[in-house]
Amino acid sequence: MSTPLRSIEEMRTKIDNHPASIIEQTSQAVSNLDSLGRKMNAVAHVAKDDAIARAEHLHDTVLRGDANRSSSLLGVPVAHKDLYMRKGWPCEGGSKTLAGHHASQTAFVVEMLDQQGAVDCGRLTSVEFGLGTTGHNTYAGTPTNPWNPQYICGGSSSGSGAVVAGGIVPVSLGSDTGGSVRLPSAACGLVGIKPTHGLVGRSGVLALSPTLDTVGPLTRSVRDGAIVLQAIAAFDDSDYSSVPFNLRHLLDNLEEGMADLRVGWPTNYFFEVADGTVTDGIDEVFRLMGRLGAKCIDVDVPGIETANAMTMLITAVEGAALHEKKILEDHSAFGEQSLARLLVGFFVPAQDYYNALANRASSAKLVLAQTFEKVDAIITPVWPYPLPTIEESDLGANPDAAQMVLKSGHNTRPVNYLGFPAVNLPIGFDANGLPTSLQLIGAPYTEEKLLRIARTVERELNFWSVQPRLSVFTK
Repeated sequence: MSTPLRSIEEMRTKIDNHPASIIEQTSQAVSNLDSLGRKMNAVAHVAKDDAIARAEHLHDTVLRGDANRSSSLLGVPVAHKDLYMRKGWPCEGGSKTLAGHHASQTAFVVEMLDQQGAVDCGRLTSVEFGLGTTGHNTYAGTPTNPWNPQYICGGSSSGSGAVVAGGIVPVSLGSDTGGSVRLPSAACGLVGIKPTHGLVGRSGVLALSPTLDTVGPLTRSVRDGAIVLQAIAAFDDSDYSSVPFNLRHLLDNLEEGMADLRVGWPTNYFFEVADGTVTDGIDEVFRLMGRLGAKCIDVDVPGIETANAMTMLITAVEGAALHEKKILEDHSAFGEQSLARLLVGFFVPAQDYYNALANRASSAKLVLAQTFEKVDAIITPVWPYPLPTIEESDLGANPDAAQMVLKSGHNTRPVNYLGFPAVNLPIGFDANGLPTSLQLIGAPYTEEKLLRIARTVERELNFWSVQPRLSVFTK
């Protein structure tokens, strides 16, 4: 089985030349979601009738000359993690506690994509309420990696990673509280963008930890990621954390290289627990950046060592508060692993929680002053070790996996704590034929610089010249 790996821009060009392709591309997307997507355990809901009706309407507007032909996503099929609401559609958040639930509103970012002409095709498998890094879910199913079905897709936006890597849609939305856009992007060979906290509105997205939650896109290319981020970065007056920041047009300077930019190699924390097979590939890319014109230097990231633990503390407390009522009513409806993580939040002293929140601003200020005054971005691993199999990382079946699971978010959680932006970029393959990647972290609202660095490297590596062998899912 194969799927066409078209970019957003390729799809838009085809639509401009052949308007009926809006319907054709949508029909193919919903069909593949219902077949390949389900075989990968990546799909929670396929909205076939709604998607086809939307595509037909957009096709008619194009023929009448009423469509906004400048819309970047006109006619492009998309799908999103099962935390994103669309009024009337199922939205279970990957949890038995919401079995049969239908959304009463539409998420702000979904409306932003609607305005750009995107065709929403369905909802994708999520870890229960986004609480997990490996993708395991006994209720909704555990997505399998398109590159090898024995391996995880990463969590918690695991379904979002699987369907984009499988070529079903060119973009999906995920959520990132401790790494859950970047981890599945890294596992599946995608570009994943965790925006600056507050840049993208979150109303209508099921929350896990409101002070940490961010939403962002998973795509197969930097250009596609830039297009989607441009479309969804807007002030959301229903989200208390939303910031009215005017994001410059991300495509304007995307191809200009990075000769004027500085990239830092952190000398503390980020590489301390990383496997050599991971760091060697990132070191090669760091050297490549220098050859491509960037100024590459070693930097210290002060105080970052505590950010990981603070992120987990905040997530536990806020997650417990959000789900307290359901836990007290029927705790048995929760998955065992999710429940264990939430229950921790009930036993955290209030002072510890307030201290964790209070220290965020000072921690961010310190890193800005001592790290990002010297560099425009730092380069780190995402997964600190080679990607594990589904069996190896299943805490329910393998209690020895606890340390592995804990380490999985070592390099991603601190970024959420600081509220900074980060981009995952695929850079190659490991000995098992699975994607390898790096993370670029920047100061708040420097997404344009991160994407420019990522795009410069992407042009050199041409990651998607190799594609997953999807035929394994049809046997």
